[in-house]
Amino acid sequence: MLLTTFTIDPHSLFLLVSALAAVIGLILLIAVFKLNPFITLLLASLGLAMVTGMQPSTIIHSFEAGVGATLGHIAVVVALGTMLGKMMAESGGADQIAYTLIRLFGEKRVHWAMVIIGLVVGLPAFFEVGFVLLIPIAYTVARRTKTSLIMVGLPMVAGLSVVHGLVPPHPAALLAVTIYKADVGRTIFYALLVGLPTAVIAGPIYAKFIAPRIQLPTENSISAQFVDHGSERSLPGFWLTVFSILLPVLLMLIGSWADAIATPKSALNEALHLAGNDDMALLIGVLVSFFTLGRLRGFTRETILRFSNECLAPTATITLLVGAGGGFGRILQDSGVSQAIIGVALQSHIPLLLLAWLLAALMRLATGSATVAMTTAAGIVAPIALHSTGVRPELLAIATGAGSLIFSHVNDGGFWLVKEYFNMSVAQTIETWSICETIISVTALLLTLALSLAL
Repeated sequence: MLLTTFTIDPHSLFLLVSALAAVIGLILLIAVFKLNPFITLLLASLGLAMVTGMQPSTIIHSFEAGVGATLGHIAVVVALGTMLGKMMAESGGADQIAYTLIRLFGEKRVHWAMVIIGLVVGLPAFFEVGFVLLIPIAYTVARRTKTSLIMVGLPMVAGLSVVHGLVPPHPAALLAVTIYKADVGRTIFYALLVGLPTAVIAGPIYAKFIAPRIQLPTENSISAQFVDHGSERSLPGFWLTVFSILLPVLLMLIGSWADAIATPKSALNEALHLAGNDDMALLIGVLVSFFTLGRLRGFTRETILRFSNECLAPTATITLLVGAGGGFGRILQDSGVSQAIIGVALQSHIPLLLLAWLLAALMRLATGSATVAMTTAAGIVAPIALHSTGVRPELLAIATGAGSLIFSHVNDGGFWLVKEYFNMSVAQTIETWSICETIISVTALLLTLALSLAL
């Protein structure tokens, strides 16, 4: 019966085929021809715009508008989040968290400690940043406990990945929250309900299954470059470090509850909303970390300035990719592709949460970037959500994030980070990291669907 009522006009079909060709072109140019992902997204956007008949005079303007609209918000979050992560690493705060949790869990349950480390440390930092900050800890823990690096490291990256894709204040999650007009505080709460069991399944449980089946080389040249940060007595206090890391998240939660705490439009209410804004919350968190993880650790103003300057360079590629993803999404909208997808989606009666997950998954497989996948899919699904009822925008943001994490492969920078630092082959990386990401994606979707039925 569904087939007899489902129709699609030739022009919409042409637009969808053109978009599919653009996605295939993205995959080929990135994975096969090894072209820079930013240039690839730009070329795919221009090619799609020309094929679908956009006016030449509007193509570049459309792409630039998409880039600007995306980066206007994201660039601030990227910069501040990276600075906070840098202070945590340089102060030894991340090491303190690791050592404390190892004492609490014991060496035999160290994989449970590592997933918690990934979840906590990943909150203010991009996946790539958090990975680079924490991999020395993984080496240290594996060395001290004589445990497989996969048993230690896979739960850590699972924790990092979960908060990267599902939990604000990560830029992609925050942008999805903005696009869907969701509440930040409720999104964080629901994302943690979904993310914690997801991280457990994809991290410690899967690591315990796969680690005995993967034989790593005995020598790891990258691991040999890292030594222990120092004795635990030289590290900052555990609770002071945790406070510094979680302060922005706490401020965002308070901001989302401002109307319940103070009379709307009052001075206190406005101040709480301002402090709870994601940019302001991260700014406050960074400034506090300059004192708690900087001055209290004996760093001079000049040293803190150097830390905050040098950590920005590695984020340039991430920022450009986010912007290019926004430009590609704008071309999808202005060329009519998004409307064609909306038309098909409304006719096919795919549940909205599943549609958000599916579109993000397709973009993730095409571009290799969870952030690009999430922002692009959210931009496509949001207009459909305006015509739909019964779906919480917070759950839409989480489902989109879940789809954006599926099956990391050779066009994803995170794939190569894990491969090289863990000293694995491509096949071993797929067996461990790629499958771990897929478990996260599918489990988070199932839990989000279950949560939608319970709410």
